[in-house]
Amino acid sequence: MEIKPYNETGNKKAQVEEMFDNIAPSYDLLNRVLTIGIDTIWRKKAIRTIKNINPSRLLDIATGTADVAIEAFKYINPEHITGIDISQEMLDVGQKKIEKKGLKDKITLKKDDSEDLSFNDNTFDVATASFGVRNFGDLDKGLMEINRVLKPGGQFVVLEFTKPTVFPFKQLFNIYFKYILPVIGKFKSKDSRAYEYLYESVQAFPDYDLFLTRMRSAGFKDCTYKKLSLGICAIYQGFK
Repeated sequence: MEIKPYNETGNKKAQVEEMFDNIAPSYDLLNRVLTIGIDTIWRKKAIRTIKNINPSRLLDIATGTADVAIEAFKYINPEHITGIDISQEMLDVGQKKIEKKGLKDKITLKKDDSEDLSFNDNTFDVATASFGVRNFGDLDKGLMEINRVLKPGGQFVVLEFTKPTVFPFKQLFNIYFKYILPVIGKFKSKDSRAYEYLYESVQAFPDYDLFLTRMRSAGFKDCTYKKLSLGICAIYQGFK
């Protein structure tokens, strides 16, 4: 079943764009509050998986407010990073952060569609995607597009929420994720659906081995995953 932010009949991609435009001003603060700051640790762990390959060009999919792009530049120092997102409001927040850090010559943000990327084949050494692939309108098409723009041997790293499996953490986390988090999110972001959608989209997402199967079908090889924080999220990676 396809989960959409606002209504069942509308286009998912358009609704996701609207949702992130709505919550962009409070997005970074809410991430820190709702994850107790652990999301910054998760991102650093994902970036460490590519630190040793010295990529020249990196593509950050669903870059949002550019947290991963900025961290990747700090820890990997590639020649250039391109961050793309469908939400202009999120990109605007990210652009201010990039300019404040003096990185506008190193990191370029642009509005682009992950399922129809405006880049040539074999362009990037690495592609990253943090908490974004479950928002794709067509997951398989998006994965194939990412594979297309990677160079042969290029690495794809995904950080995504997953469903915990350990008792009783699974039950406790579901209570927080389903009932408490949306209340906090609604109070801070003024969007009554955004954080309900977060829970619903995670439940519907094909995680763990199911996602590895989708990656392989899109042309990736040597696909693996690693659980983080008792299965709240996972790092997936594969190679073209």
